[in-house]
Amino acid sequence: MSKIISLSEAASIAVHSMVLIASARESLNVIKISERTGASKHHAAKILQRLVKEGFLNSNRGPSGGFMLRIPAANITLLQVYEAIEGKLDEATCPVDNPVCSFKKCLMGNIVSKMTQEFRKYMSSQTLSEFIGD
Repeated sequence: MSKIISLSEAASIAVHSMVLIASARESLNVIKISERTGASKHHAAKILQRLVKEGFLNSNRGPSGGFMLRIPAANITLLQVYEAIEGKLDEATCPVDNPVCSFKKCLMGNIVSKMTQEFRKYMSSQTLSEFIGD
């Protein structure tokens, strides 16, 4: 079935992993994170290392190692996590990235731009701390 909006698997793993780590009282290893997110251990490890490189996480090796937030959860937005994995969100206006349109008016109006703005607004307004249970 077709979807208008969907996150990449990598972005989904990143966002969910960050909330899991933010919620944990101790560091979480990649095995626990991959089990909770349903991702392969190798894919989760690759994404988590990217988040370490981007400065969101600290990682420790070894039997008691794992990942912990480097920044307080209240200071990390979902947009920051998304863009760390996917790159800066593009404000494209054409849904198919056509440089030249054969019509005088876009058949899609500016719905792509509106959807991108709404997505950016939502993702930038949500911090990890808002998803942490009491």
